[in-house]
Amino acid sequence: MARVVLPEDSTKEISDVIDVLISLFFESLPRRDQRNWARVYLNGLVRTTGKKTIRNIAGTGASSVEQSLQQFISKSPWDWTPVRRSLARHLERTAQRPLAWVVQPMVIEKAGDASVGVGRQFVPQLGRTANCQQAGGIWLASSEASFPVEWTLTLPGPWTSELLRRTRAGIPDTARSLTPAQDAVHAVQRMAATWQLQRRPVVMEVSNAELPYCVDSFALQDIPFVIKVDGSLPVSFGGAGRHKPGPHTAPARELIDSLRSQRRVVEWTRHGRTEGAVTLLTSAAILAGVGDDRPPPVPLPPLLLVGAWTETALLPSEFWITNIGDRPLAQLFLLAKLTDRVSLDFAETCEPVGIRDFEGRSFRGWHHHATLASVAHAAHLLGCATGRPPEPHTPLPYPGPTRTPGRPPAVLPPRPLIPGQATRREYIR
Repeated sequence: MARVVLPEDSTKEISDVIDVLISLFFESLPRRDQRNWARVYLNGLVRTTGKKTIRNIAGTGASSVEQSLQQFISKSPWDWTPVRRSLARHLERTAQRPLAWVVQPMVIEKAGDASVGVGRQFVPQLGRTANCQQAGGIWLASSEASFPVEWTLTLPGPWTSELLRRTRAGIPDTARSLTPAQDAVHAVQRMAATWQLQRRPVVMEVSNAELPYCVDSFALQDIPFVIKVDGSLPVSFGGAGRHKPGPHTAPARELIDSLRSQRRVVEWTRHGRTEGAVTLLTSAAILAGVGDDRPPPVPLPPLLLVGAWTETALLPSEFWITNIGDRPLAQLFLLAKLTDRVSLDFAETCEPVGIRDFEGRSFRGWHHHATLASVAHAAHLLGCATGRPPEPHTPLPYPGPTRTPGRPPAVLPPRPLIPGQATRREYIR
């Protein structure tokens, strides 16, 4: 894709923001020279045209700078987790207050097999087998903007089972070969347990086969979710009350279509566009288990299946499973559509600052680069939105009392706040 070249005034404003973000997010780096190289790299991600490789960031003829940046990114042992956590906590308390945590897959096609995590694998997002890295971002998303704060890199089996390959890439002993969805769920669980953030609904898309694992995992930590599924998903419903025999099982598409007479019409504005859109919604209570016969590890809350038609469609085309039962359908739908907000910001900001551009071979280097690209993404959006850097010394309030000691409560968006909705009201058809 074409790279965005920022005007000089914009890059100056963003550089000012970067100076403040260094003091906010990189205090965990023990040495001043490390923080200085973080500043150089961040400014390079914002200012450099073309691919954001270490060589391009360093500039021609600056071999010492290139070597120092290579050391800082690929070999220096600084921990990226505190930086990502500080970024998330800062965004949590700013004007960009998130409504949801959105899981966004990222595919990086590669030549050869030396880059960490690369392999020939089927990629649902591409609909084909590709030689690539599969990664995932956890984004804090509001209707105005979204920000990646945590990243996963999926490691195919050979990267965890072959000792030589694992050693050369510096893969930690604790790393395991999981699916992208499992990696994302583990990342969300870590954030919920240790990052001291108010829990927002998790919005993601998973295959029908992996849905039971995701639902069970989120239920263990009382994490609200809106999960997009395929219409072929078998769901169980009915069976409550003397005159409702069952339960029955049917594909999600069939159950939703049987309720077309109960559809509500939602008028809304798509993210990044000015024209309005119309979507028809209906929902059905379904039984725990979502097509899987295994007993859940903890009692599951009631689940809701939500289905959507576009304005002219004869059949429902989108489906979500959620454990959020106390919000209007319009709000659940627009939470689900925050994936569009993330896709827009990924294409317009995160890709231009080079999130896919790391060419090193180490596990540590990939995560260092992803962390700095996330901060560059935030600096770009915060700098362009405000024209001034954020306050560096705002005290961080803890999210408040919890239902379980040490665990922030799940927080849903306030009822009046619906992302992307036009001023026209929802009405019943």
